[in-house]
Amino acid sequence: MASSDYSARHLSVLEGLEAVRKRPGMYIGSTGPRGLMHCLWEIIDNSVDEALGGHGNEISIVLHPDNSVEVRDRARGIPVDIEPRTGLSGVEVVFTKLHAGGKFGSGSYAASGGLHGVGASVVNALSERLDVEVDRDGKTWAMSFHRGEPGNFADADPKNPSPSAAFTPFEKKSELRVVGKVARGVTGTRIRYWADPQIFTEQTQFQTSELIDRARQTAFLVSGLALDITDNRGEEPLHEAFSYEGGLAEFVDFLAPDAPLTDTWRLEGSGTFTETVPVLSDAGAMVPTELTRDCSVDIALRWGTGYETELKTFVNIISTPKGGTHLAGFEAGLLKFLRKTVEDNARRLKVGNDKLDKEDVLAGLTAVLTVRLPEPQFEGQTKEILGTPAVRNIVTAVVTKTLTERFSSTKRDDKTQTALVLDKVVAEMKSRLSARAHKETQRRKNALESSSLPAKLVDCRSSDVVSSELFIVEGDSALGTAKLARNSEFQALLPIRGKILNVQKASVADMLSNSECASIIQVLGAGSGRSFDLTSARYGKIILMSDADVDGAHIRTLLLTLFFRYMRPMIDAGRVFAAVPPLHRVVVMNPGTKPNETIYTYSENELNGVLAGLKRTNKRYQDPIQRYKGLGEMDADQLALTTMDKRHRALRRVRVTDAVAAERTFELLMGDDVAPRKEFIIAGSADLSRDRIDT
Repeated sequence: MASSDYSARHLSVLEGLEAVRKRPGMYIGSTGPRGLMHCLWEIIDNSVDEALGGHGNEISIVLHPDNSVEVRDRARGIPVDIEPRTGLSGVEVVFTKLHAGGKFGSGSYAASGGLHGVGASVVNALSERLDVEVDRDGKTWAMSFHRGEPGNFADADPKNPSPSAAFTPFEKKSELRVVGKVARGVTGTRIRYWADPQIFTEQTQFQTSELIDRARQTAFLVSGLALDITDNRGEEPLHEAFSYEGGLAEFVDFLAPDAPLTDTWRLEGSGTFTETVPVLSDAGAMVPTELTRDCSVDIALRWGTGYETELKTFVNIISTPKGGTHLAGFEAGLLKFLRKTVEDNARRLKVGNDKLDKEDVLAGLTAVLTVRLPEPQFEGQTKEILGTPAVRNIVTAVVTKTLTERFSSTKRDDKTQTALVLDKVVAEMKSRLSARAHKETQRRKNALESSSLPAKLVDCRSSDVVSSELFIVEGDSALGTAKLARNSEFQALLPIRGKILNVQKASVADMLSNSECASIIQVLGAGSGRSFDLTSARYGKIILMSDADVDGAHIRTLLLTLFFRYMRPMIDAGRVFAAVPPLHRVVVMNPGTKPNETIYTYSENELNGVLAGLKRTNKRYQDPIQRYKGLGEMDADQLALTTMDKRHRALRRVRVTDAVAAERTFELLMGDDVAPRKEFIIAGSADLSRDRIDT
């Protein structure tokens, strides 16, 4: 058994790490998959920072079958000598002391992603076991930790370490073991850890796809760095390797979802700023010191023929998905410059006094923005938002200067491409203004005053948007039953005929000319596409109610594609649901005058469980069991009880937890390219039970 007792000499160390264990969300965001992956990024990013400093160009990540993960690099290796202020080895300081490391005002790193100095120690605190090996000074040094405390594990097989092995904490003095020899000049670090099940749930697993995407992204950002990923958890090992020399321009070409309108432009520059930061003096005191910082800006961008915006931002190669001051500076500089340029060319572009908005400028833009600076200020340990104020003005200045040079160039290609950009952003502005004017003239004062709603809409009486529900039902037969089953006070019905248009393949014009799609957009009353206004939606919930068969699932997928492509804010707000009608109705026959009991089941497994339970209790049931193949087979009471009545029904909320993965899935299932969809169907056919197919 691993000891849970803390030795006295480590109380000062463990007090800090105990705070991490009590409030892990403060340091890693959550204790779910996101937090687990963040721990892994902390370790990987330390190795990447070494590569950024010119030390080592290889990093490998191995996911082991026992759910541990190992990160290896060939960099300088963690220092193994004694740190004078604590009397501990460099390895123990890095893994047990919060806010300790080589990134605090020293010359070790000119720019790094790890700033707070809590990365390795937080991972250690949240791990049931962590093993570290360092190649340095001709030796291999090793140390192990149990939930943050250094000590020794008594492994039965040293080649197969286990977190459940007996653990003995150090009592008087920690020991950095020498476990081997290496050639002089060979350096590197290997870290393997097991996430603590007391912190993370059993279902929390490392996400291979997310790891691969992040590794590919890092390889784009750090030219020449090779990242190797091996996942040994499945029956067949999965292996991916990435290394790129093209830098940000190659990254933009990879990200771009559309055909290019311009070449990929590089906007590069730098600036300096001063800030006062506390610096640790030789006496061990924090002294406020004014420092001059250098900030370099590197941007690659291109406009495409489409309208989607793909914008990635990074600080010292650390992704900042929620932006920050660098993104604000980029958008401000881009908008300010293009506004002035359009105003200077107002007569040729025929824009009058109208002004560009940010959304006009960003339409069809694919860009990668990176800034590098020492000790960036992030909002929180998860490093999702850059907070250094001075970066905004530096990025704005670089964007303005480099675009001015590009747009004033006399080269034929530059003049052609800059003219195309101006035409595109002005066309976007005119489209936005036209859509707004149309929307304002067409918007109804309220639902009951309008005579333009589709005749087949069965509206509700309530004008309270929050409590109202719109059921989109499959076919007129289901509509007849639903009319009797609904609560007319707040439940409205809109029938659709058959399968609507697949909008993933169709153009906007084809979608709007399709009567079913147009009816749904018209009834919801909030517009579509980029002009969609969530606050104007007439219903609080949209509930897709289709038959519980293959065709019903197909119709539901087509409807979700429509909402995903043209009414996405409804899904983001959690206001789109799928009804869950039952598959079977079991009537239990009670003896005597006691009324029979009705049980509804929603899957074959649930039905089999119910029938097995009835047999065990010697209860009889009507045979054959009713199997609902469509909503029209239910009577109104049954439909209300199982599917529409708030007190008894079950709804599945449609969410997009990963927009990129959702986009890929919709493109795979509903897009123009048939070959990947065919491969997907063939690959998954073995997992499908033939008994589940109605023939």
